[in-house]
Amino acid sequence: MALTSILDAIGNTPAVWLDRLVAARGLEGRILAKLDYLNPGFSKKDRAAMGIIEAAEASGALAPGQVVVELTSGNMGTGLAIVCAIKGYPFVAVMSRGNSPERARMMAALGAEVVLVDQAPGSVTGEVSGADLARVETEAQRITQARGAFRADQFGHPGNAAAHEETTGPELWADSDGTLTAFADFAGSGGTYGGTIRALKARNPDLRGYLVEPEGAAALSGQAVSQPGHPIQGGGYAMAALDQLAGAPVDGYLAISGETARETARALAREEGIFGGFSGGANVAAALELLAGPEQGGVIGVIICDSGLKYLSTDLWP
Repeated sequence: MALTSILDAIGNTPAVWLDRLVAARGLEGRILAKLDYLNPGFSKKDRAAMGIIEAAEASGALAPGQVVVELTSGNMGTGLAIVCAIKGYPFVAVMSRGNSPERARMMAALGAEVVLVDQAPGSVTGEVSGADLARVETEAQRITQARGAFRADQFGHPGNAAAHEETTGPELWADSDGTLTAFADFAGSGGTYGGTIRALKARNPDLRGYLVEPEGAAALSGQAVSQPGHPIQGGGYAMAALDQLAGAPVDGYLAISGETARETARALAREEGIFGGFSGGANVAAALELLAGPEQGGVIGVIICDSGLKYLSTDLWP
């Protein structure tokens, strides 16, 4: 089937049962992985990018040809670069130098202007903290004002969570033939969890939702932050609250170490042939913990958020 543009290829990604991974660990239950790294920009953020831009067009907040600006770890920026290129909006991506350079190169290749921001003193390359993100936010605000731009604002714009409520959640439920009993997701902006869990709970009120955070930076669960820097790029910024989670039900929290996320992503590639990134590894690790504990025998949905190709320069791949 021929599509009218690449935007029509966003969403409706396949889902795969991780039965080999589960059986190899002697666990009871199933994990269904939604392969959102197969979106055109190689991440789930394509959905949010299109949701935000189309909502802004509909409301009149975005004028024809207006510059769009957004802070990004690379995935939202890639999604916005694709959507803006097709729709005719110049796009400026503002990103911390702590993120993998593949992301900046991909955004530039797609026509984005990429502004890289130095990390906070003491930060480690490859580990983007809340302090690093605050520096990126300051620069994004400056550029937005200077250029009279539209700020996509993935942390605040309702089009983010709405895109997942309208697409990701219903798709995941249908992919499972209505069998899901739980959903677990690593928190970045919170849009994926917030939108998806609302859609899933609407279909099964007894389904349980779990937020996943990095070990040492689990601020959403109320824990003290002891390790704000971690290798799980794209989230875990140690923020105590996220607008995208407002009103979203949370039944439990899990903290996953960077090493566990790394090893699970590697196992996912070796045992299931699924080449995802750190956050996908964190999600699957959380689902495995749940099957070994409170969700034994259940059916857990997760998202493989982005592609392992975005981490070839990092220590994710030996």
